Amino acid sequence: MLTRRLVALYAGLWLYGTSMAVMVRAGLGLDPWDVFHQGVAAHLPLSFGVVTALTGVVVLLAWIPLRQRPGLGTVSNVVVIAVAVDVGLWLIPEVRGLGWQGLAMVAAVVVNAAATVLYIGAGMGPGPRDGLMTGLVARTGWPVWSVRTGIEATVLTTGWVLGGTVGIATLVYAFGIGPLIQLMIPFVDRWLPGFTPVPRPEPVVAAPSGGQQLGGEQVGDPLPPVLGRPAAVADEQPVGLRRGERQRDIGAALHRNILP
Repeated sequence: MLTRRLVALYAGLWLYGTSMAVMVRAGLGLDPWDVFHQGVAAHLPLSFGVVTALTGVVVLLAWIPLRQRPGLGTVSNVVVIAVAVDVGLWLIPEVRGLGWQGLAMVAAVVVNAAATVLYIGAGMGPGPRDGLMTGLVARTGWPVWSVRTGIEATVLTTGWVLGGTVGIATLVYAFGIGPLIQLMIPFVDRWLPGFTPVPRPEPVVAAPSGGQQLGGEQVGDPLPPVLGRPAAVADEQPVGLRRGERQRDIGAALHRNILP
């Protein structure tokens, strides 16, 4: 299972970076974060991939006050996607002709969706940008859609002002990526754990003092309250299990409503 998850993680991240390069070469617009990356890269002597990686690092710093913890997938996201997009831009020529540009755009969005399903399905930690979104949702209590829209509107506007490309592909990505991911999840759901929420344990209800017959068995006295907590509160799960549970819940949330 671990080998399968690692293969899915790194294949997904590499395909994600490649799809970004194809979208750039298509020249019909980019997704909000890539509009920002392109806009910043236009003003610095840095490659698109390096700007992508540096943006990921800055976003990770924003995790600190949100008390988010990165996983292997989080760190790998920063490095692998940056390398993949620069390699892709080096290998893939600029696409000419509106028909070929449209085909390249559609291919990039489909590959991006498949890549997202693979790396999230691996369940080894969200990317920096996804973690920023889920962290803000957890800390503020605001709806997922409003947090996601606010973040992406901000980076899109900033990137456009800096010279990033906004076009038909921006709209196609915004409205197409969610349904495509939803469509592809069933193909990996049985093989990868990232979209499967962990069942919550049922609360343990203590028996009345003195014991009670339940189902023919004697239930003894409940344990005494600890530090003022009710005796009926169930034992907490180990920290490692809670972290894994959180990552799978992120995947399950993406399955439901996080992606438009």
